[in-house]
Amino acid sequence: MKFLIHIVLMILLLFQTTLAGQKISDDSLMKIANLEIYNNPDNAINIGKKLLRKERDLNKSIKIYLILSTAGIAKRNFDESLQYILKARELVQKTNDPKIQTSFLIAAAVQYQQMELFSKSLETLDEADEYLVKLPEDSYLKNFETARSFALRGMIYKSQSNPEIALQEFLIAIRNFEKIKEKKEKTYFNQSIIYYNIGHCYLNLNQPDNAGTAFMKSMNLAGMIKAKSLEAFALKGLAEMNKQKHQNQEALKLLIKAENLGKEAGDLSLNEGIYKEMADNYLAMGNPNLYQVYSRKYFETKFKREQSELSSINHAIDVHNMETQKKSKKLATRYNYFMAGMIILGLFILSIFFYFVMKIRKQNKKYHDEIKQLIRD
Repeated sequence: MKFLIHIVLMILLLFQTTLAGQKISDDSLMKIANLEIYNNPDNAINIGKKLLRKERDLNKSIKIYLILSTAGIAKRNFDESLQYILKARELVQKTNDPKIQTSFLIAAAVQYQQMELFSKSLETLDEADEYLVKLPEDSYLKNFETARSFALRGMIYKSQSNPEIALQEFLIAIRNFEKIKEKKEKTYFNQSIIYYNIGHCYLNLNQPDNAGTAFMKSMNLAGMIKAKSLEAFALKGLAEMNKQKHQNQEALKLLIKAENLGKEAGDLSLNEGIYKEMADNYLAMGNPNLYQVYSRKYFETKFKREQSELSSINHAIDVHNMETQKKSKKLATRYNYFMAGMIILGLFILSIFFYFVMKIRKQNKKYHDEIKQLIRD
């Protein structure tokens, strides 16, 4: 009997271990997908799709869609990224969790910023701020999303040729990321991106030495997490700094290294920037043949990126039109209800008015008859 009990307990233990292993496996896959977003976005997307097929939890499904969307942005496939954002939004409407709503809105703002729909991005960030205030103070998510919000605002100001304001936003973002002690991989990713943008702000302000310091910080952070595409961006930034100093040969060495690092990522924007810089440097060095080679690559990559952006913008416009129509229908329905209410209220008031008018007339007639009777008497 004891032997049988031991057998049953062992079976139960093995069953529980299998379930726990499956749970850990899924969580590990989520972590891998997050890490692969910038190094190998195709792999991140494949992992995300596999997880979606068996995921039944609403909040986890939203997180997976956000990973897929971010990986799409990393590939500069804005149309694909937008589709995942829209699917996430459908699920977000079913939850009241401010954490999920904040993360989704900031992810959507990133999408709009990448598509250069800056006013829509800022509008979405303002909406996210309403949920940010509901998060616990000094919590990981509040610091992380606050940092992302300021970083995104900085990128928008930088795109609008306001490097001084952009720098202020970026530095606030860095301070918020530095408050986070856990999940260093995610914070290093984001800090690397921010320092890259800080470097460009300094370049625009004609401060190449400060730019070089920022680009080196970006590269070091990317190296800590083996984010090859981010390292490539930082190298491209350093090459731009060298070009500004007329050190074209050194710039080309950095760009060739950046091109090799960025091959796996398939980032159209990264490749476009590298090819443009290589063409500019070869032109400055008096090498017309290689200038033409990389100039052609630059225009081909730019065309692919713009086609991708155009397709996603068309979808975004369609979605915006649908939202506008829904809002218009809601307003029209409210207006109709309001008008119906006003008509009913008006009829009610008129009914009361006529009731009292008729009552007064009836009383007046009665008094008139009584007066006539008194006169006859």
